[in-house]
Amino acid sequence: MLGQKLLPWDYGVRNLFRRPSRSALTLGGLTIVVLLVLVVVGFIRGLEKSLAATGNPNVVLVYALSSGADIENSSIPGRTPSLLSASVDGVRRQHGVEYVSPELYLATRITASGMSEPGMGLVRGVTTTTPLVRDKVQLTEGTWPQSGEVMVGRLAHSKLGAKEDDLAVGQQVSFDGQTWTISGSFTAAGSAFESEIWAPLADLQTALKRQDLSMVAVAMDSPDGVADVDLFCRERIDLELKAVSESGYYASLQKHYKPVRMLGWVVVALVAGSGIFAGLNTMYGAVVGRVRELATLQALGFRRRAILLTLVQEATLLACAGAIVACVAGLLLVDGTAVRFTMGAFMLSVDSVGIAVACGVAALLGVVGALPPAVKAMRLPVVEAIKSI
Repeated sequence: MLGQKLLPWDYGVRNLFRRPSRSALTLGGLTIVVLLVLVVVGFIRGLEKSLAATGNPNVVLVYALSSGADIENSSIPGRTPSLLSASVDGVRRQHGVEYVSPELYLATRITASGMSEPGMGLVRGVTTTTPLVRDKVQLTEGTWPQSGEVMVGRLAHSKLGAKEDDLAVGQQVSFDGQTWTISGSFTAAGSAFESEIWAPLADLQTALKRQDLSMVAVAMDSPDGVADVDLFCRERIDLELKAVSESGYYASLQKHYKPVRMLGWVVVALVAGSGIFAGLNTMYGAVVGRVRELATLQALGFRRRAILLTLVQEATLLACAGAIVACVAGLLLVDGTAVRFTMGAFMLSVDSVGIAVACGVAALLGVVGALPPAVKAMRLPVVEAIKSI
């Protein structure tokens, strides 16, 4: 019974091809709006994933109490790793090797072979125990750095503002008055480590003329071991140390970037709102040009509700087509694009959440954008509408 009152489904589909230029322009506008939404959501999701992937609840970071949460400004005695290993139970061990990673961390100006000006990069002094603690790090090309060598994360070039080829294996980088040869490259499951350059700890200490460390990363047998390390730091007040789980440390950084994420969602709302107004303008133009056609349908016996649903159907189909085109373009062009930020670099992520938000915005554009002009057209008297030009 309801089907007899509605216009055929293919009537709305055919209408889209009766005016190809107008349909193409509307489709292009909707695609751009949805793509902008996808880019902003991809930025938010990429930042969240990068910070979330960096934290490991079994790893404890020990750094200077006076540095606050800024590890770059931390300076702790070089004997701290051995004191931790000897004093704290629960440190992970395998084949006689303790999972303790002394590290020196700094931000400095780095020049690659193809760069005209140095860029600000992140350097971490590491030892052979570092991959045991940072278990997400995988060497993808080349070898572990020996004396005078470094290995680079896959996003280090983005942090420096250099080309990817400038940091290829075999190229050279210079910082702090010394030139280093790139021996390998690594990934770290999308974590912040991927924007860093890793050098042998002893070589970096020599280049910087430092004997201290920035921090010690300790892998424990369980997350409960964090309390033991924290107790050690509280008892050894002479060392002025602070212990925090790695996951807790990066969770605090996520709070620091909460205003950025909130701003991103505000931008999503603004883009969607502007898209709705653009859709309204487009649909007003499309409906005004079809007033006589719509009045004729009413004269043939079709109810206003059926005609209204057809107009919404046309707009929703266009919006869904725009969403599909935008998602394909986002996966091909936006997903994986590197973006620099203060802690390094991360990749834009077009994931299921981003696609769901984009499709939801597209459906909103189709329905909300079509309703006002369609309702206005339906209010015109049939005779007056048929006589209109």
